[in-house]
Amino acid sequence: MTMGDKRPGVAARTARPVLRLALLLVLLLVLAALAAWWHLGRSLPLLEGELGMAGLSAPARISRDSNGVVTIEARNRADAARALGFVHGQERLFQMDTLRRLAAGELSELMGDTTADIDRRVRLHRFRARARAMVAAMPAEDRALLDSYVAGVNQGRAALGALPYEYLLLRARPEAWTAEDSILAVFAMYLNLQPATPQRELDRARAAKALGDGMAAFLYPVTTGLDAPIDGSRLSPPPLPAAVMPMEMPPATATPLDVRLPEAVGSNNWAVGGALTASGAALVANDMHLGLDVPSIWFRARLIVGSRAGDDAFMDASGVTLPGTPFIVTGSNGHIAWGYTNSYIDTSDAVVIEWVDKTAGLYRVPGGTARIESLDERLCIRDACEILTVRETIWGPIVAEDAFGRSIAMRWTAHQPDAVRLGRALALERARSVAEAIAIAQTSAIPQQNFTVGDALGNIGWTIIGQVPKRYGFDGQQAVSFADGSKGWDGLLTPAETPAVINPPGHRIWTANSRVMGGEAFERLGDGGYDSGARAGRIRDLLMARDRFGPADFLVIQLDDKSTRNMFWQQLMLAELRKRPADSRLSAMLAPVAAWGEHARPDSTGYRMVQHFRQTLVEGLYEAWLGLPPEGTGRKTWAPSQAEGPARRLLTERPAALIPPGHAGWDDYIEKALLKVAEDIAREAGGDPARYRWGDVAVAGVSHPLARAIRPLGWLVNPKEREVPGDRTTVRAQAPGFGASERFAVSPGREAEGLFHMPGGQASNPRAPYYLAGHAEWVEGRATPFLPGPARWTLDLKPAAGAPAPRG
Repeated sequence: MTMGDKRPGVAARTARPVLRLALLLVLLLVLAALAAWWHLGRSLPLLEGELGMAGLSAPARISRDSNGVVTIEARNRADAARALGFVHGQERLFQMDTLRRLAAGELSELMGDTTADIDRRVRLHRFRARARAMVAAMPAEDRALLDSYVAGVNQGRAALGALPYEYLLLRARPEAWTAEDSILAVFAMYLNLQPATPQRELDRARAAKALGDGMAAFLYPVTTGLDAPIDGSRLSPPPLPAAVMPMEMPPATATPLDVRLPEAVGSNNWAVGGALTASGAALVANDMHLGLDVPSIWFRARLIVGSRAGDDAFMDASGVTLPGTPFIVTGSNGHIAWGYTNSYIDTSDAVVIEWVDKTAGLYRVPGGTARIESLDERLCIRDACEILTVRETIWGPIVAEDAFGRSIAMRWTAHQPDAVRLGRALALERARSVAEAIAIAQTSAIPQQNFTVGDALGNIGWTIIGQVPKRYGFDGQQAVSFADGSKGWDGLLTPAETPAVINPPGHRIWTANSRVMGGEAFERLGDGGYDSGARAGRIRDLLMARDRFGPADFLVIQLDDKSTRNMFWQQLMLAELRKRPADSRLSAMLAPVAAWGEHARPDSTGYRMVQHFRQTLVEGLYEAWLGLPPEGTGRKTWAPSQAEGPARRLLTERPAALIPPGHAGWDDYIEKALLKVAEDIAREAGGDPARYRWGDVAVAGVSHPLARAIRPLGWLVNPKEREVPGDRTTVRAQAPGFGASERFAVSPGREAEGLFHMPGGQASNPRAPYYLAGHAEWVEGRATPFLPGPARWTLDLKPAAGAPAPRG
């Protein structure tokens, strides 16, 4: 280049194309964002105006308050179901699609390889075929109402201008909603609340194979000293074995993948009678703990049917609905308020198959032999399909092989021909007394729950809602053969045989996933994996501490974060730390542990230390004797929900014959657990105990399911992450991505005074004006009304000859 030459240099010539490329990329990103925003706008639900709807018998109205909570006013229940289906189809189409696919074992058609193992496990139960048979056998009145709901769902979808954004991301289109899909939505809750394999029996067999029957019974008890049943009963724990009788360790792969995470326990409900309220009406609290998604698993709704003026069909029920189904799940109707906690009664059994000729599929049955029925299921992972052969016995499908190499069939109430009874759920919406509600619950068929109910006259009651097996010849704790007829099921418990409690002397009822009754009632209900009872005991104590309650008092209990279970472990840790003053890593923990405060609160460092210490000791016992579950099972430990009892006894009595393998003694075992806590402090807090806060691991974790795989999506759809008080051991049971899926406290007839919380909000579309509304109140524990507020948007539905025309 000569002097005076103004041509750009090499660097400048190179920079310009790079700059142009960068600007082009920015422009493309902006255009993509604008296109996404436009698509979201087209897929918004209809909020206002007037819409003609085919099949509607009379005008109906859908109104929403500022939080998006829906009120539906209709002349009859079928019209209300159609309107509710319309709203569900507009607001929750993707969620409903995933529910039916989960239950049918068809998630992989949408999600690909990540859900293939879940589909293979679920498909063994053939829930789609079972749902189809249930719909075919449904009473005409129930079928007509379900058909109205189904039509409403599809009308709601047709009225969208575009499919929800999830389908754009997955490059998929949903099938039309059908009646069997609504049954599948209930089956999805079976899978959410109960294991898809007889997991307890398989775990027990594994322990028996490795350690002998005595140690297996001790490690997998049905009761602990923390039990707090409402009848005050006590059960004897299994004896402490004199020694371990080591046998052959079974392969880790013997335990199959399950759908439900075994540690996901946390629901609570309780009620007090009218003698303990200012109004004289019962007061009911409920918080069903589940995985926390955006949007919430539930959809809030108030259904007003008929006219108040002398209409016997009038109904005014408020609460939560499950998108995909046409009824109020829990709530209040002016006469009763009702709620659920997962009961963990024994609803399934592991049946050992006695083969006569395994190759030919012949096996023993009472009175002779039978042949396996082989059924081919076509399972598709995106576009690649495979044939999965289901082997059905007269007791249910073969689902596993246990540690002894025995073929295990699963006898499960979810396989009953009428495992979902739509009509009984609808009847509960109209119940007018505790006695009527109990009678309905005992003839209902849903995933078995603790049903707690109170009425406007002050009565309260508890029973099991759902079908209960009537066993004979065994207690359900171990896998057994039904081949000779000496053991099995004699149908289901009748209403007269189903345990119930109505108006107990103390005017208080409480449940929290743990054992509710003892004696004959316990023998009938069995143990399906009860929680330890710590939460139930804390609720009981808080209820006994007062003699007058209102909704705000119940909210205080629901938000209680005191860990009575961990008090034992704090005392143990404190004592063990004091024995080791020479180790600076351990002595640095002494002051925080001493001042832990007993509460699972974000700023507590001592609580996090105690919880880590407890988890290391308890899970370490099971790891030492049984190893670790293999990767891909969804499990981190073989420890059951009742591990608290065996662990406390071992660490209190410290029998020399039961020192965990690989340790020189109990002191060595405990010291190694303390050092693991110190190592975690070094790794997570740079060795500074003051920075080892509970809040760093205790976060809400509420997220859209797809955002867990597509991280950038979380920036758009997820709420801001927040620290939250609580732990699985507290009444405010909490863990990242798990917690109270709803909370309410309400007296029937006084719903305007009631309180309600729900995480994740009503809306699935980020452009909805009420997106994530109510979520912050749930995080912060601020009281919000049970009933919807004043209508902000109103959509009037009119009978019309044709279906709604698609928008756009």
